[in-house]
Amino acid sequence: MNGELSDEWRGWREATEEALYGPDGFYLRPEGPAGHFRTSVHASPLFAAAVARLLTQVADEIDGPTGLVDVGAGRGELLTGVLAALPAGTEVRAYAVERAARPAGLDPRIEWVAEPPTGVRGLLFANEWLDNVPVDVAEADEDGIPRYVLVRTDGEERLGDPVTGADAEWLDRWWPLADRPCARAEIGRPRDEAWERAVGTLDAGLAVAVDYTHVRAARPPFGTLTGFRAGREVPPVPDGTCDITSHVALDACAAVVSGAELLTQREALRRLGVSGERPPLALASTDPAAYVRALAGAGEAAELTARGGLGDFGWLMQPVRARR
Repeated sequence: MNGELSDEWRGWREATEEALYGPDGFYLRPEGPAGHFRTSVHASPLFAAAVARLLTQVADEIDGPTGLVDVGAGRGELLTGVLAALPAGTEVRAYAVERAARPAGLDPRIEWVAEPPTGVRGLLFANEWLDNVPVDVAEADEDGIPRYVLVRTDGEERLGDPVTGADAEWLDRWWPLADRPCARAEIGRPRDEAWERAVGTLDAGLAVAVDYTHVRAARPPFGTLTGFRAGREVPPVPDGTCDITSHVALDACAAVVSGAELLTQREALRRLGVSGERPPLALASTDPAAYVRALAGAGEAAELTARGGLGDFGWLMQPVRARR
């Protein structure tokens, strides 16, 4: 995708799909996501340990073998960390759901699949997956009419046809643009549908989506579409050279299946025993090495739960009752 640029005008959903997942797509490159940006998984092993504790809680509530499904698994970093953090002897069937090829040297206990397996009882975990489910972008024209934003491979944009049908219904309900000239939105309907399908693969247990998020009462007026490359935020250009991402309307995803709970990462991780509290100073005198380890852990926990940072991520928690 680094050859001659195309002059074809397309919606952002189609352009993003090709740029991220096409033959030379950004997410199919050997370095994987970790080569370009840092998620909670890469920030600290405390994150995987928290997911391991969550998996143990889910396993205690279901019958039969326990499964762990990592949707948007990158190169298997989260699953590797969770398996290492589980108590010895814990039996878990682990699935990495990813379009890229299986990386060399991955733990043989991890099954590498292109789609979430059906019939699993356990935990389905999607960390920063929904933000890379491609969506169309809408912008209100000078008359306040929402129109699709079209884009070329070089990143140039123009307005297309008015938004109609199911996309228009989604905007009206979740991100109204009518009568707001120049306001923009990402049409999250494909993400709602992707989440509903993912949850539907579980026979029992818990589905969790973790992502950048916003809610209807506080949508950003000009959208959140952006790009990342080599650790830096860059303009979103759908030529395959950068990540293309936008924040997720997790409140809309939560509405597609009843019983969901929406938390911040700070709240969710504290429930799982992760906090940024410093160890007692007395420990420095009685066991200096333990104090240093605890202090380092507190620093990592503080990053995972920080306001204005990773702690503001949304956690969509969707219990799934036994289907049979």
